[in-house]
Amino acid sequence: MTDRIAITPCGPINGSIRPPGSKSITNRALVCAALAEGDSTLFGALDSEDTRVMMESLRLLGVRVAHEPDTAVIRVSGCGGKIPVAEANLYVANSGTTLRFLTAMVALGQGRFRLDGSPRMRQRPVQDLLDALAQLGVQANCELGTGCPPVVVNAAGLRGGEAHVSGSISSQFLSGLLMASPYARQPVDIVVTDQLVSQPYVRMTLAVMESFGVTVEATACSRFHVPAPRTYQACHYQIEPDASAASYFFAAAAITGGSVTVEGLSRNSLQGDVAFCDCLARMGCRVEYQPNAITVTGGSLRGIEVDMNAISDTVQTLAAVALFADGPTTITGVAHIRYKETDRLAALATELCKLGAECQQREDGLHIVPATLRGAEIATYDDHRMAMSMALVGLRVPGVVILNPECTQKTYPTFFEDLKKLSPQSSQ
Repeated sequence: MTDRIAITPCGPINGSIRPPGSKSITNRALVCAALAEGDSTLFGALDSEDTRVMMESLRLLGVRVAHEPDTAVIRVSGCGGKIPVAEANLYVANSGTTLRFLTAMVALGQGRFRLDGSPRMRQRPVQDLLDALAQLGVQANCELGTGCPPVVVNAAGLRGGEAHVSGSISSQFLSGLLMASPYARQPVDIVVTDQLVSQPYVRMTLAVMESFGVTVEATACSRFHVPAPRTYQACHYQIEPDASAASYFFAAAAITGGSVTVEGLSRNSLQGDVAFCDCLARMGCRVEYQPNAITVTGGSLRGIEVDMNAISDTVQTLAAVALFADGPTTITGVAHIRYKETDRLAALATELCKLGAECQQREDGLHIVPATLRGAEIATYDDHRMAMSMALVGLRVPGVVILNPECTQKTYPTFFEDLKKLSPQSSQ
């Protein structure tokens, strides 16, 4: 892949596509399978940087993981909750799920484990998770004293008991705790002390855990009782297509006035991001739900006001659509996306203004006013979602160039190829 891709405007995009497997589900299933008794097979698994660093880290922890990228199958021989090695140095690149899930998982071991990542990963918070683990008897600290990686865990197992955790920055802290807790020496009660962001991802975690044989009692996404000690049971697990990735194709239909069907998803998906389609419906698109597919057909677009806390991974996608709406769009409830691969609110405000829009950055969101758009070179901040969402603008606006498109390797290595399949003239 080159260091830039120029997007060529096209007519309405029509067709159907099945995006690769969900990154969020793949990495959760990998953790549960690694901790399970027996051999699990994951079907439809995503092959991307985030899942590769998870698999490699599990191998360094002594878990056997066999990946068949051509068939999207991963086979995992579980360790039964006993981390096979006493020491490991894990590199997680910029994968927040890998860092946070494995910080909790290695606490089940006996020994010293160090987790580090890219320069941006060293700016992403993890202290709230370490504070919660400390309440369960785990010695862990941030090596540089920054509240961010590198993290060192001196593991001696999870004691169990009650832990309080903040949910205001990332739901991944809670998800990591939940997945490790069945292997505590006694039951675990986890209390969320403030607003829990991205709640659908926690429900996803609970559903994956249940598929591997452990059921958690949850009270309004604020208190969770995990029975322990328990053991995950190996299984054959089918992974859904990535709903966050699907949002780009739904948005392409909206922006170009076309009609796109995403196969393998439904209104009842494990992934909360299918609710992005509700936003498009409010903006004037027609959305049709089938048992195993969702179709979005573009219409006359209008701006909306929307709290996107529960579907924050699609904020950048909606921002791209908002540029073509009649009237302003206001996005709220997403202050936490400042702590993602980049400060997504600041990055969006900068790049949307380059394109000619008026964009006001607010503490917890954006106010976007459409204007006469122009082409621009779009910086992506090493953020896969900036690259994929801003590429959609080029389907209507000449002169849009996406810099560092290779950052899409993080979750969707074939994104530009798949976009081209739907619209052969869309990129070059």
